[in-house]
Amino acid sequence: MSQFDDEEYGFNTRAVRAGQVRTNEQEQSEPLFLTSSFTFENAAQAAARFCGDETGNIYSRFSNPTVRTFEQRLASLEGGDSCVATASGMSAILATCMTVLSAGDHIVSSRGIFGTTTSLFCNILPRFGVETSFVPLTDYQAWEQAITPATRMLFVETPSNPLTEVADIVRLADLAHAHDCLLVVDNCFCTPALQLPLELGADVIIHSATKYLDGQGRCVGGAVIGDRRLVGEEVYGFLRTAGPTMSAFNAWVFIKGLETLSLRMRAHCDNAMALADWLQTHPKVLKVNYPGLPDHPQHTLASRQQRGFGGIVSLEVDGGRAAAWRLIDSTRLLSITANLGDLKSTITHPATTTHGRITEEQRALSGITEGLIRISVGLEDTVDVQSDLERALDAV
Repeated sequence: MSQFDDEEYGFNTRAVRAGQVRTNEQEQSEPLFLTSSFTFENAAQAAARFCGDETGNIYSRFSNPTVRTFEQRLASLEGGDSCVATASGMSAILATCMTVLSAGDHIVSSRGIFGTTTSLFCNILPRFGVETSFVPLTDYQAWEQAITPATRMLFVETPSNPLTEVADIVRLADLAHAHDCLLVVDNCFCTPALQLPLELGADVIIHSATKYLDGQGRCVGGAVIGDRRLVGEEVYGFLRTAGPTMSAFNAWVFIKGLETLSLRMRAHCDNAMALADWLQTHPKVLKVNYPGLPDHPQHTLASRQQRGFGGIVSLEVDGGRAAAWRLIDSTRLLSITANLGDLKSTITHPATTTHGRITEEQRALSGITEGLIRISVGLEDTVDVQSDLERALDAV
């Protein structure tokens, strides 16, 4: 641990300095350890490292100084005791599930989650005897009714993808703990710059570091954050054995991303708010989903629970898939890609991309219509993004 991990330092100071332990070279920037393994002074030290009697590096599948710096920095920002970095956001979810669940266990999940997470819960985990019930994100009576004696985990993305619904984390945490369950929160859309689920009662935080933590669309990675026993020992133990490992290079890129996280998230929020306001006035837009809008169903909750409303805006146009595709294809500035959290604004059609592999019925229950379009608002001049969308909307 570095001297800057302690919460006596402010968020931005920890984003720049937490987790860094300088080598004898006294480098200013964090070093990049591109090595598969580490050497020992003698055979006795090797034995002590492998059996756990002595701490130290062994093998980069589960112990790399660059990855450790990223883990300690993100844990500090989220207010967690431990962080385990993984190869992707999906491997972070899988590592959590494989750690805490056994055959016969049950998950209750919100419907409004990433399509691949739905596929994991519906198509992969049932092979191992784990079943999932899906409920509307804001129907707390449905959450409680779905819990059974076999339920071990409540899983939620907030804000949701792509409708930006906001869950009451405190309420879900109380519900989970009353039934001896864990509350797992995917904090990808907000990041710790805008929301701290552990402070609100969540047990585990999931990140796709690929998104806002990187911020420039360069690398793929994930993270699990929580307490020292569950995450620091048990999830880490799964990673050590099963190996969904983050590369040292990717970890170094994410370290650099964390340094500017707060600045970028404020800019994303400002740009998204301006775009959502403008889209609401456009005659060809049927609906705009953004928690910063006063008519958003959870605007008051988001104002209380988050320090900003995020960079994701979704809108609906009349005419279904044909109209949505025509709008997307008519843009010139926005990048047509399903990734999000980039400095460059991106646009996608969720029903045929991020949620294209789930069933039509699942999409309908989640509110993913054929006319829905998701925009990840980047850091370009807002007037240019608006002009691009104005031209595209004229084509619909």
